[in-house]
Amino acid sequence: MQEKIRLLFIGDIVGRPGMDAVNTYLPGLIAKYEANFIVVNGENISNGKGLNEGEANQLFGLGVHIITTGNHVWDNWKSRPLLASTDKVLRPFNYPYGNPGKGFTFHKMASGEEVAVLQLQGRTFMQTIDCPFRAADKALSMISERTNNIVVDFHADATAEKISMGWHLDGRVSAVIGTHTHIQTADGCILPNGTAYITDSGMTGPYDSVVGMRKDVALKRFMLQTAHKYEMAKDDVKICGVYVNIDPSTNQAMKIEPFVSPAFETEVTL
Repeated sequence: MQEKIRLLFIGDIVGRPGMDAVNTYLPGLIAKYEANFIVVNGENISNGKGLNEGEANQLFGLGVHIITTGNHVWDNWKSRPLLASTDKVLRPFNYPYGNPGKGFTFHKMASGEEVAVLQLQGRTFMQTIDCPFRAADKALSMISERTNNIVVDFHADATAEKISMGWHLDGRVSAVIGTHTHIQTADGCILPNGTAYITDSGMTGPYDSVVGMRKDVALKRFMLQTAHKYEMAKDDVKICGVYVNIDPSTNQAMKIEPFVSPAFETEVTL
């Protein structure tokens, strides 16, 4: 009997506070879910902009297998040699030819089963890069030669675009996990043809903030409508993501469970 793929996907890690949260909580989450495949989105690690080799190695040392990124990875020039040097740190597949890095990669489980991770990026309210839907079809035609156990990180802004990708890939991949907007959504589910789906896996970082940014800076940006330097928040740090159980014999997801640790306070006792 094939071993189940027990995926732990950690949502966008933001700055040093996010890395501290991963250091603190990831080992316990791995133990809780008996996870054997760990993927994290690391596009915001270096003070909100990309990541460097040292940060990537720190994550690999904690047991992470694959790191995905997104549009902000290009804002940090130290990310580019990292993308060029390893296929374990991905950038979205549908960026134009000539950019460093790979958009998908493979990981061999202890059982010998292979699982692929594919990263795509949306276009609505974002860069006008290649069509993510046609890029997904192209990537799957190559990946399926080796495995149909496929996890997709869809890094996109618009909810409708993410949901559309879920339907486009339902039954063709094992999971479609949304990233980029930093707020975990309440729609984690198994789609009719067996694909686990969530619109956004959430943020790993400081929640006493506006999606990781200091509240006062974010308010100035909105109220004054002028540029203000991005400054990282520090407090109320949480780790956020999803657990997905995948049956490699069918390539279908059996369970998806979002998590936030520590949990949000939802009741006050007077």
